[in-house]
Amino acid sequence: MRTTGLRAVFAAVLLVLAGCAAPTAAPGGDASPATPHPDRDGFDDPDQDVLGWENGYWYDEPIAVDQSDGLNDSEMEAFVARGMARVEHIRQLEFDERVPVSVVSRDDYRSASAGGAAPSDSEFNRWNDQVWEALFIAGESTGSASAISATTGSSVLGFYSPSDGEIKIVTDSPGEPTIDNATLIHELVHAVQDQRFDLTDARFRSETQDGDLATDGVIEGDASYVERQYSERCAAGTWDCVATPDTQNSRGGDPNLGVLITIYQPYSDGPVYVHDLYERGGWEAVNDALRNPPVSTEQTIHVTDESPRPISFADEGTNGWTTFPDQGVEGSDTVGEASMFAMFWYQARTSGAETVRVESIADTNSRYDTYNYDAEPSNGWANDRLFPYRNAAGAETDYGYVWVTEWDTDGDAREFRDAYLNILSAHDATQRDDGIYVVEDGPFNDAFRVVRTGDRVVVVNGPTPADVDEIRPGLAS
Repeated sequence: MRTTGLRAVFAAVLLVLAGCAAPTAAPGGDASPATPHPDRDGFDDPDQDVLGWENGYWYDEPIAVDQSDGLNDSEMEAFVARGMARVEHIRQLEFDERVPVSVVSRDDYRSASAGGAAPSDSEFNRWNDQVWEALFIAGESTGSASAISATTGSSVLGFYSPSDGEIKIVTDSPGEPTIDNATLIHELVHAVQDQRFDLTDARFRSETQDGDLATDGVIEGDASYVERQYSERCAAGTWDCVATPDTQNSRGGDPNLGVLITIYQPYSDGPVYVHDLYERGGWEAVNDALRNPPVSTEQTIHVTDESPRPISFADEGTNGWTTFPDQGVEGSDTVGEASMFAMFWYQARTSGAETVRVESIADTNSRYDTYNYDAEPSNGWANDRLFPYRNAAGAETDYGYVWVTEWDTDGDAREFRDAYLNILSAHDATQRDDGIYVVEDGPFNDAFRVVRTGDRVVVVNGPTPADVDEIRPGLAS
């Protein structure tokens, strides 16, 4: 997805916060060799393929696979084939063809991810830098591309690429590869999604950060929901499951937890969203959501079909300040409720801002929900448009932004404004007589004007107070 630099792949992501560990697949072990099912002897004709049977393996039969010394070719074939059969049985979708699975070292994955990203000085990255800076997640000293690359490079366990129809497992031991049960199942769901719904279709791509995360809510939610069903069968002993050896994992890197919390939202709220669809209409309701994905993270956080409120905007920049008309939607991004929550949570954790309780992220009420993205300062979101600005008139290009946010009620807007001002306070901002706040030091040292009018809050940012007035003149505090 665009926000992560993984626009063309769908990944299994590990997120573990101190004191708030994400659930993992229950360990299991296959001890018995493969044997024909007593009621299915002789069923080996691919032309008569049925749900729950793939490449000679039934979903409920044991296989002779031992990962203690890595997977050889025959073990990999059996492991993947039975995994496909189990995905078919749970998800009630038939694979059209076998799914190739290969392994890549984490170092090679990091290098490929960094090499595939747009140059750090590209127009997109300069534009996107302002988006993540507005969220107080990636400051001027880091840059969005570096923060995203470092985070995904250390957290991705495996991914499926629709462009070549292949699963790649990220491992520290490519010479003796092992594959986590749940990771394989998760990526196989993406493969069957692609074969049946075409994940390269335009409906799965968005021009905004919130749109990407919303679409991933059903894509990753579907895969995570099936993964959870599978893991529960392993834990209960209903199915024999290939044990994954305990290994020292060198994911390393220096992940930005603000980025990680943002991109993990589809994996957390997506399964709850999909479970609700399934309870109301079975797998066909989930299939319908893949045909017509959600459009905002508000929909996946709160399991609602409420549509965002349209926002119109006219550029009023003066003295050389202009938007990026070729980026996003007419120069703007929409970060949405999930990214706003990540902003408030990250700043509470890293700078002590009085925004949300850091521990509240663990306050969940569904067995399918890993973390809680519902909080007062971001709840009540109706829409937002964030317009990065630039000014190349001087020796160096300066940057700023106008962030227009709409809320369901005046009270919701007030809560957002107050929490945002608390972030500024945590960065030692001082307020001038004209109402502009100035942060003198640190990665977010800039000038800010924050104005609430009814159910709208507008934030204007620039290097200096004079720049703020030139970017959005006439905006009274």
